[in-house]
Amino acid sequence: MDSIEQVVLVDELDNELGFMEKIKAHELGILHRAFSVFLFDEQGNMLLQKRALGKYHSPGLWTNTCCSHPRPGEQTLHAAKRRLLEEMGIVANINEAFSFTYKASLDQNLIEHELDHVFIGTYNGIICPNSVEVSDYLYMSLGELTAKMESNTDHFTVWFKIAFPRVMQWYQLNIVN
Repeated sequence: MDSIEQVVLVDELDNELGFMEKIKAHELGILHRAFSVFLFDEQGNMLLQKRALGKYHSPGLWTNTCCSHPRPGEQTLHAAKRRLLEEMGIVANINEAFSFTYKASLDQNLIEHELDHVFIGTYNGIICPNSVEVSDYLYMSLGELTAKMESNTDHFTVWFKIAFPRVMQWYQLNIVN
Protein backbone atom coordinates (compact mmCIF):
# COMPACT_ATOMS: atom_id res chain seq x y z
CA MET A 1 0.00 0.00 0.00
CA ASP A 2 1.27 3.49 -0.83
CA SER A 3 2.34 5.58 2.14
CA ILE A 4 0.39 8.55 0.75
CA GLU A 5 -3.32 7.76 0.65
CA GLN A 6 -5.33 9.23 -2.19
CA VAL A 7 -9.05 9.90 -2.42
CA VAL A 8 -11.27 9.92 -5.49
CA LEU A 9 -12.45 13.42 -6.39
CA VAL A 10 -16.05 13.54 -7.64
CA ASP A 11 -18.75 15.97 -8.70
CA GLU A 12 -22.19 16.16 -7.06
CA LEU A 13 -23.39 13.24 -9.25
CA ASP A 14 -20.47 11.02 -8.13
CA ASN A 15 -18.70 11.27 -11.48
CA GLU A 16 -14.98 10.70 -11.00
CA LEU A 17 -12.85 13.81 -11.62
CA GLY A 18 -9.41 12.62 -10.54
CA PHE A 19 -7.40 11.89 -7.39
CA MET A 20 -5.80 13.88 -4.60
CA GLU A 21 -3.78 13.16 -1.49
CA LYS A 22 -6.29 12.54 1.31
CA ILE A 23 -4.92 15.13 3.72
CA LYS A 24 -4.79 17.78 0.97
CA ALA A 25 -8.43 17.12 0.02
CA HIS A 26 -9.37 17.62 3.68
CA GLU A 27 -7.25 20.77 3.98
CA LEU A 28 -8.85 22.31 0.89
CA GLY A 29 -12.38 20.94 1.37
CA ILE A 30 -12.49 19.32 -2.08
CA LEU A 31 -15.48 17.04 -2.75
CA HIS A 32 -14.45 13.38 -2.72
CA ARG A 33 -16.00 9.93 -2.45
CA ALA A 34 -16.41 8.34 0.98
CA PHE A 35 -18.45 5.63 2.67
CA SER A 36 -19.97 4.95 6.08
CA VAL A 37 -20.97 1.52 7.38
CA PHE A 38 -23.74 1.12 9.95
CA LEU A 39 -24.19 -2.34 11.46
CA PHE A 40 -27.08 -3.45 13.67
CA ASP A 41 -27.52 -6.56 15.78
CA GLU A 42 -30.65 -8.71 15.49
CA GLN A 43 -32.32 -6.67 18.26
CA GLY A 44 -31.90 -3.43 16.28
CA ASN A 45 -29.02 -1.98 18.32
CA MET A 46 -26.42 -0.01 16.37
CA LEU A 47 -22.74 -0.93 16.59
CA LEU A 48 -20.69 2.19 17.33
CA GLN A 49 -16.95 2.70 17.50
CA LYS A 50 -14.95 5.27 19.42
CA ARG A 51 -12.15 6.62 17.24
CA ALA A 52 -8.63 5.99 18.50
CA LEU A 53 -6.86 8.92 20.13
CA GLY A 54 -4.11 8.76 17.48
CA LYS A 55 -6.48 9.54 14.56
CA TYR A 56 -5.51 12.68 12.62
CA HIS A 57 -8.96 14.20 13.12
CA SER A 58 -11.94 13.61 15.42
CA PRO A 59 -9.94 11.45 17.88
CA GLY A 60 -11.84 9.94 20.80
CA LEU A 61 -15.28 10.65 19.29
CA TRP A 62 -18.06 8.09 18.87
CA THR A 63 -19.17 7.31 15.34
CA ASN A 64 -20.73 4.65 13.11
CA THR A 65 -19.27 1.14 12.78
CA CYS A 66 -16.64 2.23 10.27
CA CYS A 67 -15.99 4.80 7.57
CA SER A 68 -13.29 5.74 5.11
CA HIS A 69 -12.62 6.37 1.42
CA PRO A 70 -12.31 4.00 -1.53
CA ARG A 71 -8.91 3.93 -3.17
CA PRO A 72 -8.49 4.97 -6.80
CA GLY A 73 -9.91 2.17 -8.96
CA GLU A 74 -11.62 0.43 -6.01
CA GLN A 75 -15.37 -0.19 -5.96
CA THR A 76 -17.04 1.51 -2.99
CA LEU A 77 -18.68 -1.69 -1.71
CA HIS A 78 -15.32 -3.49 -1.80
CA ALA A 79 -13.68 -0.58 0.06
CA ALA A 80 -16.41 -0.62 2.73
CA LYS A 81 -15.96 -4.35 3.31
CA ARG A 82 -12.15 -3.96 3.36
CA ARG A 83 -12.25 -1.20 5.97
CA LEU A 84 -14.86 -3.02 8.07
CA LEU A 85 -12.38 -5.90 8.34
CA GLU A 86 -9.36 -3.61 8.88
CA GLU A 87 -11.03 -1.42 11.53
CA MET A 88 -13.37 -3.81 13.36
CA GLY A 89 -12.23 -7.30 12.36
CA ILE A 90 -15.69 -7.95 10.93
CA VAL A 91 -16.84 -9.69 7.76
CA ALA A 92 -20.52 -8.87 7.18
CA ASN A 93 -23.03 -8.60 4.38
CA ILE A 94 -23.76 -4.92 3.75
CA ASN A 95 -25.85 -3.14 1.16
CA GLU A 96 -25.83 0.45 0.01
CA ALA A 97 -28.87 2.19 1.45
CA PHE A 98 -28.40 5.76 0.19
CA SER A 99 -25.81 8.47 -0.35
CA PHE A 100 -25.61 12.13 0.58
CA THR A 101 -23.22 15.04 0.23
CA TYR A 102 -22.08 17.21 3.11
CA LYS A 103 -19.47 19.81 3.94
CA ALA A 104 -18.37 20.43 7.52
CA SER A 105 -15.44 21.90 9.44
CA LEU A 106 -13.37 19.55 11.59
CA ASP A 107 -10.66 19.97 14.16
CA GLN A 108 -7.07 20.56 12.94
CA ASN A 109 -8.42 23.15 10.41
CA LEU A 110 -9.67 20.34 8.18
CA ILE A 111 -12.85 20.28 6.10
CA GLU A 112 -14.91 17.20 5.28
CA HIS A 113 -16.57 17.62 1.88
CA GLU A 114 -17.77 14.19 0.97
CA LEU A 115 -20.22 12.32 -1.16
CA ASP A 116 -20.86 9.62 1.44
CA HIS A 117 -22.21 6.22 0.39
CA VAL A 118 -24.02 4.67 3.36
CA PHE A 119 -23.95 0.88 3.76
CA ILE A 120 -26.16 -0.93 6.26
CA GLY A 121 -26.07 -4.51 7.49
CA THR A 122 -26.68 -6.86 10.40
CA TYR A 123 -23.94 -8.45 12.48
CA ASN A 124 -23.98 -10.54 15.67
CA GLY A 125 -20.53 -12.11 15.67
CA ILE A 126 -17.16 -11.51 17.26
CA ILE A 127 -15.64 -8.03 17.07
CA CYS A 128 -11.83 -7.65 16.95
CA PRO A 129 -11.13 -3.92 16.64
CA ASN A 130 -7.79 -2.57 15.43
CA SER A 131 -6.46 -0.45 18.31
CA VAL A 132 -4.78 1.96 15.88
CA GLU A 133 -8.24 2.80 14.52
CA VAL A 134 -10.65 2.11 17.39
CA SER A 135 -10.36 2.73 21.14
CA ASP A 136 -13.74 1.26 22.14
CA TYR A 137 -17.00 -0.07 20.71
CA LEU A 138 -20.51 -0.89 21.86
CA TYR A 139 -24.01 -1.70 20.67
CA MET A 140 -26.65 0.88 21.60
CA SER A 141 -30.40 1.03 21.07
CA LEU A 142 -31.60 3.74 18.72
CA GLY A 143 -33.64 5.36 21.49
CA GLU A 144 -30.69 5.50 23.88
CA LEU A 145 -28.41 6.73 21.10
CA THR A 146 -30.85 9.51 20.18
CA ALA A 147 -30.96 10.65 23.82
CA LYS A 148 -27.15 10.55 24.16
CA MET A 149 -26.70 12.53 20.98
CA GLU A 150 -29.11 15.20 22.20
CA SER A 151 -27.39 15.55 25.59
CA ASN A 152 -23.75 15.02 24.47
CA THR A 153 -23.60 16.15 20.86
CA ASP A 154 -19.88 17.00 21.11
CA HIS A 155 -19.06 13.33 21.84
CA PHE A 156 -19.93 12.29 18.24
CA THR A 157 -18.27 12.86 14.87
CA VAL A 158 -19.71 15.52 12.60
CA TRP A 159 -20.59 13.05 9.81
CA PHE A 160 -22.32 10.70 12.24
CA LYS A 161 -24.55 13.53 13.48
CA ILE A 162 -25.50 14.32 9.87
CA ALA A 163 -26.04 10.71 8.76
CA PHE A 164 -27.78 9.35 11.88
CA PRO A 165 -31.28 10.85 11.27
CA ARG A 166 -31.19 9.55 7.69
CA VAL A 167 -30.08 6.09 8.84
CA MET A 168 -32.86 6.07 11.47
CA GLN A 169 -35.44 6.96 8.81
CA TRP A 170 -34.09 4.30 6.42
CA TYR A 171 -34.03 1.70 9.20
CA GLN A 172 -37.60 2.41 10.28
CA LEU A 173 -38.89 2.24 6.70
CA ASN A 174 -36.93 -0.85 5.62
CA ILE A 175 -36.36 -2.97 8.74
CA VAL A 176 -39.06 -2.10 11.28
CA ASN A 177 -41.94 -2.22 8.79
